[in-house]
Order: sequence, then C-alpha cells, then structure tokens
Amino acid sequence: MLRSDTLQITPEILSLIARIDEFKGAWRALGTLAPERLLALRRVATIESIGSSTRIEGSKLTDREVQRLLSNLAIKSFDTRDEQEVAGYAELMDMVFSSWQDIPFNENHIKQLHQVLLTHSDKDERHRGQYKTHSNSVAAFDENGAQIGIVFETATPFDTPQLMAQLVSWVNGELQKSPVPEKLHPLLIISIFVVVFLEIHPFQDGNGRLSRVLTTLLLIQAGYAYVPYSSLESVIELNKEAYYLALRQTQGTIRTDAPNWQPWLVFFLRSLAEQVRRLEKKVEREKIVLATLPELSLQIVEFAREHGRVTMMDAIQLTGASRNTLKLHFRDLAERNHLEQHGSGRGVWYGLK
Repeated sequence: MLRSDTLQITPEILSLIARIDEFKGAWRALGTLAPERLLALRRVATIESIGSSTRIEGSKLTDREVQRLLSNLAIKSFDTRDEQEVAGYAELMDMVFSSWQDIPFNENHIKQLHQVLLTHSDKDERHRGQYKTHSNSVAAFDENGAQIGIVFETATPFDTPQLMAQLVSWVNGELQKSPVPEKLHPLLIISIFVVVFLEIHPFQDGNGRLSRVLTTLLLIQAGYAYVPYSSLESVIELNKEAYYLALRQTQGTIRTDAPNWQPWLVFFLRSLAEQVRRLEKKVEREKIVLATLPELSLQIVEFAREHGRVTMMDAIQLTGASRNTLKLHFRDLAERNHLEQHGSGRGVWYGLK
C-alpha cells in the first residue's frame, strides 16, 4: 500500500498550495472575460500543451506545425509517428475538456483514455488500451542509439494490474474522505498519483503523455477550472531536466518503508504555481488590451494569438482594411509591445511579444 504518512508539509509547500488555491477562487471573477477571449486563450494553451507534451517524449513538431496539423485533424491520415501522436493527444484533450464530468476515475476509463491517446499510432495498435505485457524499464542510450544502461526499473507486467488497482483505489479513497484533519489536500493527492503512475509505467508506451492528461482531468474534477486556459505541459517542457530529476529522486523510494515524496512534490507544485502566474499575466494583458485597443488592432492581436503569427496579407483578408491603415495599426501594436516584428520586406510577420 502507498505510504503517504512520510509526506512533510513544509512552509514552501503550504505557500504554493495557498497561492494556487487563491487563484482557483479568483478565477470565477477573472473568468468573466468575453467568451471569444476565453476560447482564444484555451486554443493557444491547447496547442502549447500538445506540442510540449509530445516533444517531452521525443517529438520534433513545433507549436506552429501542431497548429497546422490540428486544423486538418478531420483528414484522419497522418504520415509520421510525430503526427500520429499529436493527433491522438489532441483528440484526448478535447474529450477531457468537453466530458470531464462524465469520466469516472477508474482503471477501465484510464485504459479507454490510453486507447484514444494512441488511436492513430500504427505501431501501438496491439497494446493500446491494455496494460503492458513486456518490461518497459526506462533506459539510457548513447548518441548512436545504443542502450548503455537502465535508468529506472518500472513495475513488472505481472505486478502492474495489482499496483494500478491499489493506486486508483487510494486516489478515490483520499478524494472521497470527509473533511478531517488527516485528509490530504487534492493537490497532494494528484501529485502522488502522477509520480506513482509513472513509477508503475502501466502501459507499453504513452505513459508520460497519459500522465499529463490524467493530471489535467484530476485538476479540473477537483475544481481547478482555469486549467484548460494555461499549459502545464509547456512549463514542464521548459524544466525538463528538473522534471526527470524530481521523478527519479522520488520514484526510487516509493517501494521503501520511507518514501521521499518531497523532490517530486515541490517540483509539481512549483510547476502548478508557474502555470497560474502565466495565466494571471495573460488575463491582465487581455484586460489592458480590451481597454485600450481600437477594434481593428484587437482583431489583429486576436489573429496572432490564435495562429501564432500574423502577416499584412492575413490582416487585409481578416479586416478588409487598406494596407496603409493596417500599417499604422501594426506600427502602434509594435510600439506598445503587443506585437513583435520578425523578418523584413515581403517576408515580414508579427508574433505576440
């Protein structure tokens, strides 16, 4: 059984949880942004999340390429492994965002979510939606792709079903406890779930990506309604080395008499706090933009936010305004640090600053 009694609630952990919960409460007021603004924030965060989560696992697709792929999801035909992984992740995130209230947290649904995640991955067809049947310990490779050693021993295929049953039962038991002194905070429960899930590594492939989707699902179900509007995955990608270090430091102790939850717990809560900080900054910017920009400039900024960039031709097609008028708006947006110019001449384009 999991031993959470070795958890040490330090002043930093208390402070991080308080910070995140304060924003959780404030989001009800912040969330009164116009629906189209919220939709734009969510679209950008989704692209960032899909791009970052798949790149953490080795994908090479940029956010721009992810955005282009998402606009063509209906074709259901993806040539490369990277494209297949992005398409599956996108469909799974969309399902979680739209149906989180109807997804009970149990093993059956975790397997169903895994099946959706790998639905377009040809090489995963035999094992998607099923626990692993072969060892998948985490190995290190040299620059030529040759294995040079095992970094981390995951659970055996034989032990996996029992360990997953215990983990899911523990999560549900903790979340459903009455408010008593020994009840763990939801953020601590979710944090422990993630690190133990990855220590078990229950599926042959896709464990890292699925762990991040399950994190999002559990956070939304726990009332953290702002989560779809700011990418936690992009925070983790920027701190990938610290992410793996924290995982390893905690995972090596989980099956001992004194699990050391601290390295992972601190990393996870700091990442959630950074997710909050980024969203606060975006919302503040939205308010300033809404209050000060003329409608034409707003349309240009909105297009840049949705598509990652905007060109003069994009703006002409979008607004129907003349090139000279739009030049003034672009210049003003650049001077006020809303947009940043890239390139020159015919190849010039603008991105969010």
